[in-house]
Amino acid sequence: MDFKQNLEIYQQMINKELEKYLKKQKCPEEILNQSMEYSLMAGGKRIRPILVIATYEIFKKDIKKCMPYAVAIEMIHNFSLIHDDLPGIDNDDFRHGKPTNHRQFNEATAILAGDALLNNAYIILSEDLKNTSIQEINNKLSVFNEFSVAVDRMIAGEFVDTECEGKQISEKYLEYIHKNKTGALLKLCIRMGARLANCEEEDLEKLSKYADGIGLAFQIKDDILSEEGNEEILGKPVGNDKALGKCTYVSKYGLEGAKEILDKITKEAIKEIQDYGEKAYFLKELALYIKNRSK
Repeated sequence: MDFKQNLEIYQQMINKELEKYLKKQKCPEEILNQSMEYSLMAGGKRIRPILVIATYEIFKKDIKKCMPYAVAIEMIHNFSLIHDDLPGIDNDDFRHGKPTNHRQFNEATAILAGDALLNNAYIILSEDLKNTSIQEINNKLSVFNEFSVAVDRMIAGEFVDTECEGKQISEKYLEYIHKNKTGALLKLCIRMGARLANCEEEDLEKLSKYADGIGLAFQIKDDILSEEGNEEILGKPVGNDKALGKCTYVSKYGLEGAKEILDKITKEAIKEIQDYGEKAYFLKELALYIKNRSK
């Protein structure tokens, strides 16, 4: 099975799982539920939950144990997208080729839908913890703590990104923004999958380095696409980063410089997982997919 087929199977699996958590009942907050579903099922790539599962499968095959964590991380990701698009942050009108949540509904509903997705992620994880055996509870509590810290880092990275709009910042600040805003959740996904599979510490260290690489690569590629991407393929306007005066890898190193850094980081990330051979085939191909993606 090639990478694209495998990716589609993972995506279908995640979509089916997410459907189980959507609230369909008629109730006073029905519009809020529709707003949550609108963004959650808008057609995202599902990279984060797939990373949880694909990493878990390097060590174990029964993915049921890691599925709640995969679903929870996708809810967190969509919470962040809804809030990123708001007028007070990136002020975007389109995502995945559709009106952003606050354009489809209204700003108040979008804010609360994001809040609800954030909270639902923690409900899912707390339910899993409640049903965890004594033998496994300490490991899962540790994973839960790492999950919470990564979400905090993502929010911190977003804050610094908004504060630095229109300013010249150092390479250190730029790396801080990307490491936290985008990289924190991607690294969490890899580490959660590995830790839930009870991997060895040596494995966790290798996979963490791989995660650092693809996390930074993902954001650099976003910076590049914001500069030269195809709006029809991206499903959102190009050039918003430049218009907002955001400091990106493209604004700091130029388009070609950013591409060179992206290529170098991708190769280094793949090197970290080469010892796993075919077991890490999907992760290797995913790193290349992140580098070469068009949206």
